Amino acid sequence: MTRLNRALTPAELERRARALGEWFHNIDLGGVHTAPNHFLGDYPSNKWRRFAGAIPRDLHGLSVLDIGCNGGFYSIEMKRRGADRVVAIDYDEAYLRQARFAAAACGTEIEFRKLSVYDVARLGERFDIVLFMGVFYHLRHPLLALDLIHEHVARDFFVFQSMHRGSDGVAALAEDYPFGETDIFNRPDYPKLHFVEHRYSQDGTNWWIPNRACVEALLRSAGFDILEHPEEEVYFCRWRAAEEGLQPAYPARGKAGRR
Repeated sequence: MTRLNRALTPAELERRARALGEWFHNIDLGGVHTAPNHFLGDYPSNKWRRFAGAIPRDLHGLSVLDIGCNGGFYSIEMKRRGADRVVAIDYDEAYLRQARFAAAACGTEIEFRKLSVYDVARLGERFDIVLFMGVFYHLRHPLLALDLIHEHVARDFFVFQSMHRGSDGVAALAEDYPFGETDIFNRPDYPKLHFVEHRYSQDGTNWWIPNRACVEALLRSAGFDILEHPEEEVYFCRWRAAEEGLQPAYPARGKAGRR
């Protein structure tokens, strides 16, 4: 962890925060905000307030993995709740620089690693709580990512968030349908994953955007039981053993055992 001079003035904190580029996480560094003009308002604090109650307030004795940590907002919140250990990963070095700075400014000890979600097996361990916030729709291979998280790093609780588009309904589906049944696919509440060939919201990294039914089906398929849906885009889940034959496409050798 990089330690900041605790005597830094607000003006110096702001200067150093601005030097790290445009922030997506608006983090309060003791009165200095990293993204005060965010198009989503005080984001992600405004979202966090709507689902914070689903996560235990006392995380002492627990380990947390934050996948796609961005500027580090959620990692910092986990340390503030007393988590013994927080590991935060992101593939974008610019975000990691911001997150290291924010964590140090807030006086929190967080381990940062440059890894993508597809690399999680390299961590070689499992965590009590895994956060996967705002990453899913940026992935070209989203179900593989969920499978790898389940196979290699999740141990108990899994907190998932994704942008939704389309119907908010969830169809009551049968276990199977005959080949001639086609109308079911036209229902807006059928699980659908919308593919973005070019851009959405001027962002070329938005690839797949699910409806709510799709999110819930994907989580179940990957081996996560949904315990709570505390916010429209957030799901609080628990790990369970995957069904036979539903291992990731690229399992790593020497995967960490469940402890």
